[in-house]
Amino acid sequence: MLHRNAPLSVEGRRRLVKRCRTRPIAHVAAEMGISRQCASKWVNRYRQHGEAGLLDRPSVPHHQPTATPGEVIARIEHLRRHGKHSARRIALELATDGTSISARTVSRHLAHLGLHHRKFLDPSGDSNRAPRTIIARWPGHMVHLDVKKVGQIPDGGGWRVHGRDSEQAKQARRGRGRGGRARYTYLHSAVDGFSRLAYTEALPDEKARTAIGFTHRARAFFAAHGITHIDRIVTDNGACYKATHFATVLRGARHQRITPYTPRHNGKVERYNRILTEEFLYSREWTSEQQRTNALTIWNVHYNYHRPHTAAGNQPPATRLHTGVTNVTASYS
Repeated sequence: MLHRNAPLSVEGRRRLVKRCRTRPIAHVAAEMGISRQCASKWVNRYRQHGEAGLLDRPSVPHHQPTATPGEVIARIEHLRRHGKHSARRIALELATDGTSISARTVSRHLAHLGLHHRKFLDPSGDSNRAPRTIIARWPGHMVHLDVKKVGQIPDGGGWRVHGRDSEQAKQARRGRGRGGRARYTYLHSAVDGFSRLAYTEALPDEKARTAIGFTHRARAFFAAHGITHIDRIVTDNGACYKATHFATVLRGARHQRITPYTPRHNGKVERYNRILTEEFLYSREWTSEQQRTNALTIWNVHYNYHRPHTAAGNQPPATRLHTGVTNVTASYS
């Protein structure tokens, strides 16, 4: 495949060969901006193979002493198609037969065979995988944590209020300073998987110490609503959750990190983030970051005590707990 700075395409090589029939190769190479060796290479390939010699050749080496034998690749394909085994299980199966191969090598061969996704095993394109519902069976059984990054709103409102080409938007961009990097607010959220009770804070970053402090405050929030013991804390694989000191907030709870690149395993808080986006972040126009941060506390009360949730039988999440319901007004200005 040609790179973007390649001086010759297939048609350019054809013209090179045509010009070299009547003129010296060195003159033609200098005229076309290439070396004499490069011009000679394409002329000799044309003389040996004709038009086919002007095509790009694969970069794969001619000899690969450490390449996986063909019979092993056939065995990998058989185990994948008929047993629907994962790459790691295929590697273990081959090891029992005396063939030492890594799971990463098996994954690479499955990708070359077009079998690296389960849905590729079925002619109809079905996933061949039975979906499993992640169910929290009691309050505190599973608490989901996540961080959503949103852009900060400049004083006076951003481009959503005044337009992208407005003077206010230009001033906001100039106010970022040299480098023009946008500033962000990080919405840390914790959701109880059973009741869908949620707690959210707008914080300046997503560092480990920030996530640890938020989790301590979230625990206090859940304890005030009767969730005094948390069995499992579910997070993604963010750096703040993988930090060593994050274990200090577990207090006997199991820390479960989801499979990489599989956000549906943390789907309850991901769905909450979508609700937060649609019904709060972009539901109205904000004139400052402080205004939105102050309204977030009121919206949390609205979500937990007044907004009906289908997972709670079209009742607010707080109704699934043994605590009273606040009388805070559902609407806010």
